[in-house]
Amino acid sequence: MTDGEFIRVQQFVKERIGVDLSQKRTLIEGRLEPHLARKGFHDVTEYMRFIKNDISGKELEEMLSILTTHHTYFWREPVHFELYRNEVLPYLKNKEKNSKDLRIWSAATSTGEEAYTLAMINMEFFGFEHSAWDTKILATDVSTKVLEFAQRGIYSEEQVDALPGQWKRLFFSKNQNGQFEAKQELKNQVLFRQFNLMNPLPFRKPLHVVFIRNVMIYFEEETKKQLLQRIVDAMEPGGYLFVGTTESVERDELGLEYVVPSVYRKK
Repeated sequence: MTDGEFIRVQQFVKERIGVDLSQKRTLIEGRLEPHLARKGFHDVTEYMRFIKNDISGKELEEMLSILTTHHTYFWREPVHFELYRNEVLPYLKNKEKNSKDLRIWSAATSTGEEAYTLAMINMEFFGFEHSAWDTKILATDVSTKVLEFAQRGIYSEEQVDALPGQWKRLFFSKNQNGQFEAKQELKNQVLFRQFNLMNPLPFRKPLHVVFIRNVMIYFEEETKKQLLQRIVDAMEPGGYLFVGTTESVERDELGLEYVVPSVYRKK
């Protein structure tokens, strides 16, 4: 890959989804060059020309999926889930006792572990009352490939190892290959949709909770600020924002108050 081809690819990705790969040349070459060879493209220029002329957009989605990282696991950063269960849900249960409508967004859901974890917490917290509440999680990602995996909801024994044994029994069934598949009752609690975080947010009603963890580390500072402002603008006063533990937020500029490290509330 020439210098010019590398610059063209990383700028294209940044324009489309905000991800900054300017320091990731090895990653781009290691992931994209084998893909071009499999597809029969002679070089990056030919490949980029094909993407721009591909009306279906499928090759663009595949390219973005190849070049973005989708590493996650169940019960990742457990302090977030504990606070969600012990503080956020009791607050929202009282606040929304009349509407019984919670609006929760898992904004970079990847292969679904975060969204399913939130759904399991909701179901356990509300118990017999759960059927009276709308607690469906909106789970989005730019990659349709990982969303297809998430919708299948099938995970290895190692992937579900961090979950409580009771949850594995209640919310999953074990198939003949020894894998754990989310039961339909759990799948029904998560709505998976493809969404590019660079696009206008589609919400008609303010959000109560947003999880956007471990994705903004790939954005430039200005892109991150603009995205966070749009998210905060789309939240309810008193709503909770969860970011990755290695990610920073200018809370005063955004009108947020600090709760614990990497968790904030809209003023």
